[in-house]
Parts: sequence; structure tokens; C-alpha cells
Amino acid sequence: MTRFKIRAAALGLTIGFLAATPASAWERGPVDVLTVLPDVTPGVQSSVEGLTVGPDGNIYVPTFGFNTQGALTGNAVLFVISPNGKVIRKATIQNSSPHMLGLAFSPSSGNLWVLDFGAGKILEVNPFNGYSTVKATIPNSGLNALTFDSSGNAYVSDSFGGFIWKVTPAGTVTAWASGPLFSPGTGLTPPFGANGVEFNNAHTMLYVANTAQHQIIQIPVNADGSAGTPSILITGINAPDGIAIDGKDNIWICANQEDEIVVIDKTGKVIAKLGDFSGIDHKGIAQGLLFPASLAFSKDKSTLYVSNLTLYLPYAGAEPAIDSAWTLQVKGYTVSQLPAVIPPFPDRFH
Repeated sequence: MTRFKIRAAALGLTIGFLAATPASAWERGPVDVLTVLPDVTPGVQSSVEGLTVGPDGNIYVPTFGFNTQGALTGNAVLFVISPNGKVIRKATIQNSSPHMLGLAFSPSSGNLWVLDFGAGKILEVNPFNGYSTVKATIPNSGLNALTFDSSGNAYVSDSFGGFIWKVTPAGTVTAWASGPLFSPGTGLTPPFGANGVEFNNAHTMLYVANTAQHQIIQIPVNADGSAGTPSILITGINAPDGIAIDGKDNIWICANQEDEIVVIDKTGKVIAKLGDFSGIDHKGIAQGLLFPASLAFSKDKSTLYVSNLTLYLPYAGAEPAIDSAWTLQVKGYTVSQLPAVIPPFPDRFH
């Protein structure tokens, strides 16, 4: 057989194999725009990052205070969105900076706690009128995300200081965990260390995303409630941001520079990759995910809601990253939704 015929035969086998093989090993599923957020003031839009689902099933999202022109001034705004995507109301958060991040409802009081990233404060916010009181102040910090234990203590990530702060219902602050595993390192992009935080279902392990170091950290919870020795569960996720835990203790992670949701099991094995960036439509609205930052399950656990931060990183004092150029083309900021389903992974060889 001539060399040409051998090559032609090999090419034919390759084409046949590719035709019989799925185009992608990951069934990423649909990502829909749940809502395009309204202006915070006439003609002025704001990016959003923090997101939580309240006891009423509505989605609560505060503004992060950046748009395509740079940083905003004034107070932040809280949007309340119904599960069908209608913006029910918006409330100006009184006595706040423009830059709000994580938020959650306290299981002990039922009140909404919101992290004021710009002012280094933890606020208790009335979600109807925006009235706020200060629960705690942590100077020189980068307060990013929070979660609660069953007693109502909050665990707050500090992206700049390299801490996990514990805040009691009364507002007493202690350093629960710290160290280089929670720091942003030097010269890394995006420049945020400890970010998303969430407990497993038994509250025996706290998981922390380190965005700059591309890692998920695990911290055992000792019997007395103190922090055990932290360790790296997994590394290599492109800028992990917000995290959520499902009923099987799988960890759902916003990979904010890969524009996808990565799902890992409690051993760190990747079991799904969902969503992607699908361009910007003629109205300037991102389709799919663009710098996904925070996520939460619907009340019935069937839907995943995701905030698209869509941040141009140089405005935050960082180097441009993979999706930075696209963020400057956006004309409206979005919350996305996708089915909270882990598709089966195809077994190609059996």
C-alpha cells in the first residue's frame, strides 16, 4: 500500500471515530437570562455579584458598583427578583458604600446580612426599604462572601486579609481561620483570595474558594466549633468564586474566568461542567455566563441562579483577564438561570 493510501485510510478511520464520538464530553445544558437588571438611577447601570435566595423563594442581589465606565458613587441598591424573573422592587441600601458583595438570611433572626465590601462592614438590611444597621466593622478587609452555621454565627471570607471571620448573632468578631491558603498571593489575577464559603450538609466541613490561587480549600470543623487544619481539596479551577452545596454534598462552583459552573464531589472529582459564554446580543446583553460570580439554588432545588459580575478587571486594579474585553461591550447586567441537574457523563469505552 502506498504512503498516500495509508494516510488516507488513517484519516478515514479518524473521521469515523470523531463522527461516532460526542462533540464534547460535557453536556453543558441550557443557560437562560432570568432577568436584565434595571438602571440603579436613570441611565446608570451597575454590575452585581452577591446573590442569595430568600425564605420566600425570591432572589436577592445587591449592586457591586461598577459598570463599563468604571466605579460608581453613592449608595448600593438591592434588587429583589421573583423566580419568573420579574424585578419586584429595588431598595437603596442606606448608609452603604456603592460596593456590596455577599449576602444571606440569618437562620436565627431571619434578617438579611449584607457585606459592604467598600466600607469593611457587615450590614443588617431591611429588604423592603433598604434601612441598614451595622452588625460589625472589620477595618482594612476585603469582605466577600458569607454563610451561617445552625446557631446563626456567620463565617465571612476576607479576600485581602487572608481570614475567615466568625461573627456571632450579636456582632462579635473573631478570626476563625487564617493563613496563606486564604490569601490572594502576589500579582495574581483576579486579585481575590478567600471568596465563596459554604458548609457541607452536616456542618462538619467548611469549603472556601481561593480565586487568585484557583483552589478550593477545605476546613474541618472540630467538635467544639473551632477550625481544624485547612488543606487544598482541588486546584486548577479557573478563578473559583461563589460556591453552593447540593443535597449530596457536591460543590457547585462559579469559575469566573472560564465562564462556567464546575461541579465537584466531596473528594474533589469533577463530575460536571455547565454553561458557557455565548456572545453578546444586538441589545448588548450577554448570553450564557460572563464572569459568573455567585450562585444559589431555587427553593425547590430544581434551578440554579447565577449572577454575572461582568467586571472589567482593570477597573478593580487588576490585569485584564480572558473575558475582560467582552465586558466592555455589555449594556445591561444579568442574572442567569439553568437547570440544577448533573448530566450523566458518557462512558466512551464500554
